[in-house]
Amino acid sequence: MTNPFTKSRIGAIAAVAFVAGVLFASSMDWTRFLHAQAKPAKPLIAESQPLLDQQNSFVTVAERVTPAVVSIDAQRDGRRSDPRARNRPQQLPPGFEQFFEDPRARDQEQTGSGFIVSKNGYVLTNNHVIEGADRVRVILTDRREFKAVVVGRDPQTDVAVLKIEGTDLPTVALGDDSKSRVGEWAVAIGNPLGLDFTVTAGIISAKGRGRELLSLRQSNYAIQDFIQTDAAINPGNSGGPLVNIRGEVIGINSAIASQTGYYSGYGFAIPITLAKTVMDDIIVHGRVRRGIVGVGLNEVTAEDAAVNKLAVIGGAKVGNFNPPENNPAQKAGVMEGDLIVKADGKTVDRVSTLQRIIRSHQPGDVVELEAVRYGDRKTFRVKLGEAPNDEKAVASAAREGGEKDASAAAVAAKKLGISVEPISTDAGRAAARVSVTQHGVLVTEVTRGGPAEGRLAPNFVITDVIFPEPKSTINSVADLQRALAKFKDGDYVGLKILTPPDGNGVRSTAVVNLRVGG
Repeated sequence: MTNPFTKSRIGAIAAVAFVAGVLFASSMDWTRFLHAQAKPAKPLIAESQPLLDQQNSFVTVAERVTPAVVSIDAQRDGRRSDPRARNRPQQLPPGFEQFFEDPRARDQEQTGSGFIVSKNGYVLTNNHVIEGADRVRVILTDRREFKAVVVGRDPQTDVAVLKIEGTDLPTVALGDDSKSRVGEWAVAIGNPLGLDFTVTAGIISAKGRGRELLSLRQSNYAIQDFIQTDAAINPGNSGGPLVNIRGEVIGINSAIASQTGYYSGYGFAIPITLAKTVMDDIIVHGRVRRGIVGVGLNEVTAEDAAVNKLAVIGGAKVGNFNPPENNPAQKAGVMEGDLIVKADGKTVDRVSTLQRIIRSHQPGDVVELEAVRYGDRKTFRVKLGEAPNDEKAVASAAREGGEKDASAAAVAAKKLGISVEPISTDAGRAAARVSVTQHGVLVTEVTRGGPAEGRLAPNFVITDVIFPEPKSTINSVADLQRALAKFKDGDYVGLKILTPPDGNGVRSTAVVNLRVGG
């Protein structure tokens, strides 16, 4: 049987089929599709130059700063504080050591971050990272490890300075946090949750945080000037740098505000200008030399501004004196209730601003303060004192009491929206937790929506009515009623109060200005 298809015929048929296929594919626009698939696909969104520049800025910051960021391993000997270990006999038969050791008494280890600020090995970190440590180890990104010496630490600012032995070490550039603005980019670098040398980014969310972080304060001299950021900060980030988009350190990551103990959208950093001042003092003087005015400060309220005839709500209100007597502010003529509105000729808009100005001075410097005392402008020249290095909390000094109030029943001070009772009885003193020499009346209730809501609280003690002058000392409920009798709705009254003791048993005094009648 012969095959009707010769090779030439088969070739001709194949050629015709190919041409027909191409023509058909062209009519269906398939050839363009096949050709396109042979090339790289175009991005769905074109890369703009500003986005590329921003991305490259973060990359550059990470590459330049990270080599100078360190991981810190702080260890404390567990047996050092184990009483069973201290009582262990000198000679024990083999295998009997376990009966004289607390199984919980193991070496304790905590980790954190830090950053190198000089080529010869000075390192900045948080005090709480290394506090109580017997050994401190510093690890660089290139895996080099160094034993670190604690040069000095300051619990009040939570700053510590370490020293490692090295030469030509990578360093960071220190910036000026006072020039940073809310909304600017911020980059946090550290070792959170054991994830070494992690970079996170966000913005500066706020500046001058302090009153909102009362739980972080450890003393009357603790800072109230944190930088707030939404760059992710977690346990292990403590002591690491907060960096601006130019790669300059503007803060030391120090704390988070979270119910869980982990990142909840915002964290807080110590301003680098403050940290640098502390570091310089530790390195040069061996201790922190902190100039103080000698006053406790509160933020100014709308009532404070109104009673002092201020057009703008701002300044720092003097609440008490610390130490209570013979301190720099008292010597210069400052009084409780004064609103400090300028220092060194610079406007004081809040407590943290005044603290920042005072921090730029040393003990012994003279600082000019401008204050308002119930509408009167006054100027004081205050010679700064020096904060004690080993501060101990001291309760407010008690005063002599006055006449006894026979009535122990609560009496409503309706003009202020509070109920008060005497502290002259044993029961009253026990409720107020005050000494027999303390004078005043105890606030037992604050009326919702009344003038005192949010300003006073139960267990506050009203000791004096200081405005309008002359000052009235409050020894009884009757004294307070007499002092308030002359006020009409819309008038302002200035009260000196004694707050309840804090967790350390320390009380403080403050001045509260209220608008009578709401």
